[in-house]
Amino acid sequence: MTAFEVLVVVVCVFFLAAILLAMLSAAPRRRSRINCVSNLKQVNLAFRIWEGDNGNQYPMRVSATNGGGMEPIEMGNPIDCFRAVSNEMSTTKILVCPDDPARTFATNFDDLNSLHVSYFLSADASEDHPNMVLDGDDNLEMNGSPVKSGLFDLSSNALVEWAPGRHSFAYRPHFWSFPKTVYWGNIGFADGSVEPVGPSQLQNQVSSMGQATNRIAIP
Repeated sequence: MTAFEVLVVVVCVFFLAAILLAMLSAAPRRRSRINCVSNLKQVNLAFRIWEGDNGNQYPMRVSATNGGGMEPIEMGNPIDCFRAVSNEMSTTKILVCPDDPARTFATNFDDLNSLHVSYFLSADASEDHPNMVLDGDDNLEMNGSPVKSGLFDLSSNALVEWAPGRHSFAYRPHFWSFPKTVYWGNIGFADGSVEPVGPSQLQNQVSSMGQATNRIAIP
C-alpha cells in the first residue's frame, strides 16, 4: 500500500469510530427519553381516571375537603394534586424524570414533596380544552433565567424555553462545524397525550393551548 492509501484507510477508520461512538453515547439518552415519556403517560392516565371518578374534574379543580388539591395549587404547590391521584398511580417513581439529577423518588406518597417530583402541573387544565397543557418537564426558563417554584402564568405569548440540565442532544449544523447542544422536554396534554417538544416547537405549543393564560405550578 502506498502512503496515500494508508492515509485514506486511517481517515475512514477514524470516521467510522466517531460514528460508532456517537451511536453508543446516544443509546442511553434515547432510553431516558422513552422512560420520561412513559412516566408522563402514566401520570396523565392517573389524572384521567381520577377525573372520570370525580365529576369530570381534575383534582386542581376540586377542593381539598373533597379529596382534591385546589387550594394548595392555587398557592403554587402541586404536590397535593399528585398525592390526590396516588391510588391511580402504581409508584412514586413515575413522578421523577430519569434525566433529572436533582430529584429522587419518594418511598411513599405520604412523604412526597417537591424533591420527589420532576414535572409541573397546570392549575387550569380541563377536559373541555384537550389541547391545553396538563403537565410536563419543569425545567423551564424565561429570558435565560429558570422559572422558580410556585405558580407561573404561562401566557400564550410567553417567550419560554427549556433550561439546560435535563434532556439534550448534540448535532452538527454542518459537517465542519462544532457540535451544538439543543435542549428539549416532554409535555402532557389534557386529552392524556404526551409529546416530546423541541426548542422551536415549545413556543408553538404554548401559543395553541386554547386559553390566553395557563397557570402552571412548579414543584
